[in-house]
Amino acid sequence: MGITFKPLSSRLVMEIDPWATEGVQNYKEICEKFGLETINPNELPSPTHLHRRGIIFAHRDLDNVLEARNAGRPFGVLSGLMPSGQIHLGHKMVIDQARWYQELGGDVTITVADLEAHATRGLSLEACRKYAIEEYVTNYAGMGLDPDKTSIYFQSERPIVQKLGFTLGKKTNLSEMEAIYGFSGDTTLAHVQSPLVQAGDIVHPQMDEYGGLRPIVVPVGIDQDPHMRLTRGMVSKTNWFNVNTNKSGGLTIGLSIQDNNTEVMGIREDGGVDNKQRTKVIDRVVGAINKAGFSQINSNPKHGKIDIKDASEKDRNELRYHLLGLERSLGGFGFMQPSSTYHQFAVGMTGGKMSSSQPETTMFLNDSMEAIEKKIKSSFSGGQATLEEHRKKGGNPDIDVAYQYLRYFFEDDDKELERIRNEYVSGELLTGEMKSICIEKASEWMKNHHELKDQNQHLVKKFLK
Repeated sequence: MGITFKPLSSRLVMEIDPWATEGVQNYKEICEKFGLETINPNELPSPTHLHRRGIIFAHRDLDNVLEARNAGRPFGVLSGLMPSGQIHLGHKMVIDQARWYQELGGDVTITVADLEAHATRGLSLEACRKYAIEEYVTNYAGMGLDPDKTSIYFQSERPIVQKLGFTLGKKTNLSEMEAIYGFSGDTTLAHVQSPLVQAGDIVHPQMDEYGGLRPIVVPVGIDQDPHMRLTRGMVSKTNWFNVNTNKSGGLTIGLSIQDNNTEVMGIREDGGVDNKQRTKVIDRVVGAINKAGFSQINSNPKHGKIDIKDASEKDRNELRYHLLGLERSLGGFGFMQPSSTYHQFAVGMTGGKMSSSQPETTMFLNDSMEAIEKKIKSSFSGGQATLEEHRKKGGNPDIDVAYQYLRYFFEDDDKELERIRNEYVSGELLTGEMKSICIEKASEWMKNHHELKDQNQHLVKKFLK
């Protein structure tokens, strides 16, 4: 799901998967536990059915992306694929999100995690490339992504992501990795290295040669949040200027002294402060603050702090943007922490988890119409055991796979979906009728997709950059 970076420990998945465990059963609890902000679809421009129905339910720093769009600044979305199996409907949900951001004006970067597949699943790089192109990119061509604003690349062919992984890796340690991923003495070093390479994937689109400084959002399932927390933490530790709320409600900027910026920050070889250089960098910071539109500034060069009285928490992103630009001009990375959104897990055809390694649990985008019909007819039902009981008690759409697939993938009309739900709950709509509706809608979507896929095969090479 999501960016396709598979967690190396299954403990998080087992704890939060509401379809397969006895753990947390609602996403409000997940937001509270992991410190996520809920998404209000009414505050989004042209929200998709995934937003309107609460399927995309939470975020980290999505405001940064929306503010950039409203200000006319560039922004991007990053996703990925694991080139080791067939593409299924779960991947469609992520591409739908990427296309939405693209329609809002963003660019799309998709990483093919061939190094991860090679390290963790034993596939050759040649096999990974074949999987990626024949299974994924050909289907992406039929999903409406704009090839002129989409870049699909292979990890093995973009060395900068590995270099960044090692560089960012200096900002974490094995204890933190163990705490986040559950690594143990049996974990291979390839597994340990993999999240660092993924962090390189996530942040590298901000480099000048790949689009420059801009917020990047990563749409993922909640099982991918460890990667986002790790990456956000490492990125924040590379930043040269920290922005925090002070006691008076304004913002305070503090200098972060690091191995690669001591001279710029006015630190002499003996550890003392070069007041002339410190004042120089503080003046540059004040200039960036003025550029951001703030003027009530009180600086303290000796302690490396700057208070901004006329700025508040809502101005944090604007200030960070200008400070990161300054950091870049001084020789630093100037990376923004990545944003992320989180979507609910789509239930598998059998009522458990959707998995490409278990064909009976999902629809593959290359499935025939006959295979789709067969899977839906045998899918897990929320109906009652007998016709009489169903008419009396009604069905449960929350566990009914056919209904859930309409909700996630095949029914765009919210009013029509609500009508179907109400008739099923009342017992008016029978299980077989629910499955027939799903078969009709799924077949229609799949037929259109196959046609668009075939029509757009000439675009495949344009996606690979």
